[in-house]
Amino acid sequence: MSPLFVFGAGVFLLLFLVWFVLGLVLIRENQVGVVVKRFTLGGRKLPDGRVVALEGEAGYQATTLAPGIHPFYWPFQYKVEKFPITMIEPGTIGLIIANDGAPMPVDRVLCGPVVCDDFQSAEKFLRGGGQKGRQSGILTAGFYRINPVLFRVVPSVPMTKIGSDKVGIVTVLDGAPMPTGQMAAKRTEGHEDFQNPDAFIQNGGCRGLQEQIILAGNYNINPWFAEIEQADLYEVPIGYVGVVVSFVGDDMKDISGEQFTHGNIVRKGGKGVWDEPLYPGKHPLNSRIMKVEPVPTTNIVLNWATARSEAHKLDEKLSTITVRSQDGFNFTLDVSQIINIGATKAPWVISRVGSVRNLVNQVLEPIVGNYFRNSAQNYTVLDFLSNRAGRQQEARQHINEAIREYDVQSVDTLIGDITPPPELMHTLTARKIADEQRKTFQIEEQAQRTRQELERQKALADKQKELLNAEQDVRVSEMRAKAAVEGALGDSLVMSRRAEGEALAKKRVGEAEAEVVAIRGRNEAEAIRAIGQAKADAYKLGVEAMGENYSMLQIFTVLADKGIRLTPDVLVSGGEKSASATDGLLAVLLRDVVKKPE
Repeated sequence: MSPLFVFGAGVFLLLFLVWFVLGLVLIRENQVGVVVKRFTLGGRKLPDGRVVALEGEAGYQATTLAPGIHPFYWPFQYKVEKFPITMIEPGTIGLIIANDGAPMPVDRVLCGPVVCDDFQSAEKFLRGGGQKGRQSGILTAGFYRINPVLFRVVPSVPMTKIGSDKVGIVTVLDGAPMPTGQMAAKRTEGHEDFQNPDAFIQNGGCRGLQEQIILAGNYNINPWFAEIEQADLYEVPIGYVGVVVSFVGDDMKDISGEQFTHGNIVRKGGKGVWDEPLYPGKHPLNSRIMKVEPVPTTNIVLNWATARSEAHKLDEKLSTITVRSQDGFNFTLDVSQIINIGATKAPWVISRVGSVRNLVNQVLEPIVGNYFRNSAQNYTVLDFLSNRAGRQQEARQHINEAIREYDVQSVDTLIGDITPPPELMHTLTARKIADEQRKTFQIEEQAQRTRQELERQKALADKQKELLNAEQDVRVSEMRAKAAVEGALGDSLVMSRRAEGEALAKKRVGEAEAEVVAIRGRNEAEAIRAIGQAKADAYKLGVEAMGENYSMLQIFTVLADKGIRLTPDVLVSGGEKSASATDGLLAVLLRDVVKKPE
């Protein structure tokens, strides 16, 4: 053997001896140790009926070992049993059954509470008076070091879950007895919605069906203490109210009045018909201790007609009314009755008749049917056929007064089809046909008259067109003549004004010309006088200078200015013997030819 092996074996043997001598026990972190004592030096034994030792007796010990190393538990005297710790998963609870403890009272189903660190201290449980059997306390989600010898744990019990549109109806299995004559226990405070059984019992809670309900949510309720039944919220549809009839509650004062002898109406929470109805919506109610009677608040149409019923089916048992007339004929008629029940009057109606269907079958059906059977005896069939509106008005007034005392309002009464006997129908049909034929002839006669009038009016209209054209021509001629007259008057006025203007213009022009001529004459006279004066002065000076020769010079000048020749253009001389008068004539002709232009 190698020295290393020998050393290792020696160390192991030494540790074993130390472990054995010291009696060491190892408990891991996920374990709980339960000590079993094999014997005692004094020979003490457990009392009869006990399972777990509190005073060091031989047997299972109440105290458990926590994780770690524990000395002095020699194998020859002690045996340590190791159990996994108790785990309660989320969403569940753990129920506890104690295998040891004081006896449970005979009138109890669950053991009373004991402070014992959630059943993790067996010693506190036993010394505190813990009882044997099912415990009222529970374990919520988590880890627990519980002595499995003393306590048996029922894990993974689902929590109580109430849906969002549900309510929980509770039946308690433990507590004081239910008072005689009660079907449900009254509300008890302080038990946190039945999650604290001990508080419920200490506050006087009774076993059995509870008035109190629990609403939507999750609850840690011990199923050994209370059973939960889920029920739907009660929904009141639009157009309805719900009248609550409670079978439990305080015996409150009847507020219906002395004259109302059909039932008791109490305030909300009392026993009886509640005076305050439930309005449209969803309501959390305990359907085991109360019922809700729906009452329509809109107009209700009821048909007394065979094989015809409204959607509400309240009139499905009503049929066509058969009556006998004053003249002995049997005939049938369909009737429609429209009623309305006010929301605040609904509790009184339900307290009186129990339901709307009972109102129809037990109240309205006999009132309406008997009225028409009785009133028909005062009229003939022809009265109903010819004056149905009058009969309908009479029925409306009578039925309205009759059902008003039932807190119901009559909106209208309508008479539908009236079916007279066949033999009367033949007579009426023949009479009606004759009457219609007479009306037809009258209408045809009126049509012919209308046609004649139409033809006359058409002829008149045609002539009227010519007359209108002639009238229009006359009017046009009159308008043209009037226009011509107006034009002539206008032209005359224009010419007159123009003549006046021209005369005035000529007058002014004449005056201007006359003035110009006068001015010109004056100017010319002045000029002539000035010229004459100048000529006179010049002549005077010429005479002074030339004497008489000047006069001759002026004469020749004037003759020259006037174009007067002093010598002829052709001079014929007679100096030679051959010259004659003919020569003179030729000379004159030749002068004229020479002067003509080319």
